[in-house]
Amino acid sequence: MQYLDGFERLSGLSKLEVLDFTGNYFNESFLSSLGQFLSLKKLYLRDNIQLDGPISELRRLKNLRELYLDGSYIDKSFLSKVGVMTSLNVLTIPNCGLNGSLPIVQGLCELMNLRELDLSSNDFEGILPSCLANMTQLRIFDISSNRFNGSVDLSPLPSLKSLEYLDLSDNYFSPITFSSFFNLSKLEVIFSDGNKVVDETDLSQRWVPGFQLKAFSCSRCLSNKSGRITLRFLHYQFDLQVLQLPHNNLAGQFPTWLLENNTRLEVLNLRNNSFTGTLQLPSHHMPNLSLLDISFNHIQGPIPTNFGLIFPNLEFLNISKNHFEGVIPSSYGNLTSLKILEMSSNNFSGTIPENLIKSCSSLYYLKLSKNHLSGQLIPTNFNLTLLRFLFLDNNHFSGEIPYTISNFMALEAIDFSNNNLSGTLPRWMGSMPSLTEIALAKNQLEGPIPVELCNLKYLSFFDLSHNNLSGSIPSCSNWSDIIHVHLNKNRLTGPITSGFKGCSTLVTLNLRDNYLIGNIPDWIGNLSSLSILLLKENYLHGKIPLQLCLLEKLSLLDLSHNSFSGQIPHCFSNFTHEPTYQKSEVSRFFQSYFEMSDMLSFLHSAMIMNGVLLNSRDEDYAFSVVDALQEVEFSTKNNSLSYKGDILNYMSGIDLSCNKLEGEIPTELGDLSNIHALNLSFNNLTGSIPTEFSKLKQIESLDLSHNNLDGIIPPQLVELNSLAVFKVAHNNLRGTTPERKAQFGTFDESSYEGNPLLCGPPLPKACTKTEPSSTIPTDNEGDEACGFIDLEVFYVSFAVSYVIMLLAIVAILYINLHWRRAWFNFVEVCISTCYYFIVTSTCKLSRFRIV
Repeated sequence: MQYLDGFERLSGLSKLEVLDFTGNYFNESFLSSLGQFLSLKKLYLRDNIQLDGPISELRRLKNLRELYLDGSYIDKSFLSKVGVMTSLNVLTIPNCGLNGSLPIVQGLCELMNLRELDLSSNDFEGILPSCLANMTQLRIFDISSNRFNGSVDLSPLPSLKSLEYLDLSDNYFSPITFSSFFNLSKLEVIFSDGNKVVDETDLSQRWVPGFQLKAFSCSRCLSNKSGRITLRFLHYQFDLQVLQLPHNNLAGQFPTWLLENNTRLEVLNLRNNSFTGTLQLPSHHMPNLSLLDISFNHIQGPIPTNFGLIFPNLEFLNISKNHFEGVIPSSYGNLTSLKILEMSSNNFSGTIPENLIKSCSSLYYLKLSKNHLSGQLIPTNFNLTLLRFLFLDNNHFSGEIPYTISNFMALEAIDFSNNNLSGTLPRWMGSMPSLTEIALAKNQLEGPIPVELCNLKYLSFFDLSHNNLSGSIPSCSNWSDIIHVHLNKNRLTGPITSGFKGCSTLVTLNLRDNYLIGNIPDWIGNLSSLSILLLKENYLHGKIPLQLCLLEKLSLLDLSHNSFSGQIPHCFSNFTHEPTYQKSEVSRFFQSYFEMSDMLSFLHSAMIMNGVLLNSRDEDYAFSVVDALQEVEFSTKNNSLSYKGDILNYMSGIDLSCNKLEGEIPTELGDLSNIHALNLSFNNLTGSIPTEFSKLKQIESLDLSHNNLDGIIPPQLVELNSLAVFKVAHNNLRGTTPERKAQFGTFDESSYEGNPLLCGPPLPKACTKTEPSSTIPTDNEGDEACGFIDLEVFYVSFAVSYVIMLLAIVAILYINLHWRRAWFNFVEVCISTCYYFIVTSTCKLSRFRIV
């Protein structure tokens, strides 16, 4: 029921026991209206926008046993008044915006019949009140994600003898010693993520726990820098089903003893520790193990050949970021239930086992990136009809992209980049409707981009860079969801396709290092989300369109090494250059296991163990679906650098170098307060350096060299404290160099050379009392350095040189009789030779025709 205003239609249900009003908006009279349902036992009021009114009205519900207020807005005094509901067995108020300390006497502490209490994801603080010890029947207690502090050992928790489930995660407790719980014989679940745990090697006395845990999670909790396993009580646990110790500094050999002792283990997460040595498997089968994550460790050596026999029912396996080597065992074919396989960033070699492709028919996600695998991408004998994510990048695969992949109709993302693939792009790829991400960069692919790819209407990431592709860019008007396009460093020709015209979601358009011609089209202003536009090293010309100024989110613009002319648009100051995550984000760039819905339902829907609810945390299972694919090159600080991830989000710059731009530098460029790099070098710019450039507080690289700028260098520029590269060489500047302080004290002579009227350190020319005020023309070396030739000058100089050479030859022959005779004799011999050659050839041809 949504937005319920009254209960007239329900008033006759006097024997109603369960009422669920999840997701509604109630008025103030709502709580008082509930008093008519005297038989009510369970009341669900989750996710209500506002739940206000006197809680005492619920006192009439003598039979109410369970009250669920998860995610609702409730009055801050609720816990001090809830004591009137003494019949409650279950009270859950997670994520209700409550704060402050828990009431010490009245209210919550009066609910002595509680069996389940959930206070998680609020903003409670202070110590746990001692009156909680009165809740002798409490079985489930969750106070995670608050700001409780103090000592757990001195709290009432050790006296709660009925406790089965305890979640202390993400609080500020003093270092915890689990020895205080040794007498809680019913305890089955402990979550202590994010809290510091005492090193048990420091305890003066060993203790034997009286409990047998089914689940234990201690992520980011071990503070012992030596990395040795400090939780001795785990050696006494033989019934664990879930064990999570990720993001600690655990070292030593892989703890095979945990597997030997706990034969019913279902989940083992040792991610991001410092385990070394080889992977030793237990001596017995473990048919219950569904999830094994030992990624981000230092385990080495080969995978045991019987791996698939020991863990036959694995659904999730992550061994990435280790030092495993050798071939992938064929016993992986026994993992018929496997849904996610992550083995990237190791040293595996050989080919992909045919058994893996043939038998693991449930595989949903396969990532073998950053290894030394070779051969064909996918064996011909396959059965991966459910595969949605396939990442084989950064290996040594060769040959063409096999037609076999066309049968993986569920594929959403493929990454085969940085291999040795050859041949053409397959046309059948356009018949895979689910594809959203294609990464084939850094291979040896050739030929045109198939127009069939335009059928992929959900495509969001498209990277074919660093290949030998040719032809024009297809005009794909169906790409309405495209976000990132990388076609740089190919041999593409023709104009910039109008297919991008309606791509309002486009963030990155990287077409640099091709053979594109024509102008920047006016429709470029329609790309309202565009943040990165790279057109460097093409054959583009014409004026820079004013429509670029409509792209307010543009932060990286590279038009260098083209033939653009005209003036720099004054409206470039419209660019915000503000940091944005969209520049590095790829669809599904980071996901948790749980976001892969039907994949790991055994965790997502939680686990029920003897009536105890076990919820797993997403952050302990975070992994990347697309591994930092969004990467761009941009020239700054005298280098061409690659930017990706967070650095790309914050990078901003404009590069208009090596063109034919003229006119003065717009003073409005000084308003680009967030820009990090500005390169206007090797153009024909005139006028002075704007003093407004002193407002570029974030600028790190400023290159104005090889132009025709005059006037003085504004002394205010010394206020640019972030400036690392400054170049004004080869202009017509005069006066003294800026004061050598702050960053300007680090610039050498090369920053100022080529300005004859400029003086002062670090130049060798000292300043005199009177310096000439006029400017003299300097050689504009811009065209030469950028590879340009002024054709008008070339044609004139060629004609003059030709005439001079011809006149010189005529004069020499006229003056010197001997040379004149020799010349005409040489001409006569050449004519005779050519004549007899033609006559002889004609005769031979005639005879040949007669025969």
